Amino acid sequence: MLGYYYFYKKIRNIGLEVTTKKINNSKPLDFGIIFNNSIALFKKVWVQGFVTLLLTFTLMLPFYILMYIPIIAAEVTSPEMFEQEELNATVTVMVLIIPIVFVGMIAVSLALNASFLRICKLKDLGEIGSDDYFYFFKKKYIPKLIELVLLVIGIFILGMLTCGIGIFYFIVPISLIPSFLAFNEDLSSMEIVKASFILGNKNWLVIFCLLLVMGVLGQLGIIACGIGVLFTVMLGEISVYYMCKNSIGFVEEIHQIGE
Repeated sequence: MLGYYYFYKKIRNIGLEVTTKKINNSKPLDFGIIFNNSIALFKKVWVQGFVTLLLTFTLMLPFYILMYIPIIAAEVTSPEMFEQEELNATVTVMVLIIPIVFVGMIAVSLALNASFLRICKLKDLGEIGSDDYFYFFKKKYIPKLIELVLLVIGIFILGMLTCGIGIFYFIVPISLIPSFLAFNEDLSSMEIVKASFILGNKNWLVIFCLLLVMGVLGQLGIIACGIGVLFTVMLGEISVYYMCKNSIGFVEEIHQIGE
């Protein structure tokens, strides 16, 4: 059992080493190429993007309900809920629930975005496979998802401690986390974050500009009576797919590569 642990740890280290080497040896990302490819792929996956967005809203709804349960319960059981003592008790319960809600919502968003990126790969490369929107909700991915969520929250807290300037900088590496979760399954949660920062630091300005431009384009769907934005908002995630593909490719046989 101990031997298996060290073997698994070595394999993971190989995965991070190979990924880091690929990032360092990769050419700088090209804004125009990624932009054009993203628009072209959007025509193939806009339905899947729409479904992913609907699933995100649907799966997050229970967390919103959970957050307001204390207020609803207090109002039903006690009409005088707004008395100071009872209000304090309700607020205390909400403070305890809110961290759970945030972890759950970020985990849902991260898992669905990673699943959507897998679908992008299938459609882009013409691979055979189903549109599995719940691929990263499998039991084996849950611990890694929770760890990633806690790391992301920690990064945001660190960014807030820098008067918000850090958050502006961290947007780029954080946006890359779903791609490493989707295509580098051998990496641990901490290694995914490290790889995201390495790639983000190397191409920060290009990635930020792509996210900004794609975000603006994604919002243009609001022109179509508002509802069109539901079909275009995932444009940014498509560009993240190409950021990964054009920088390090897809490590399918990472064990053999690292030997």
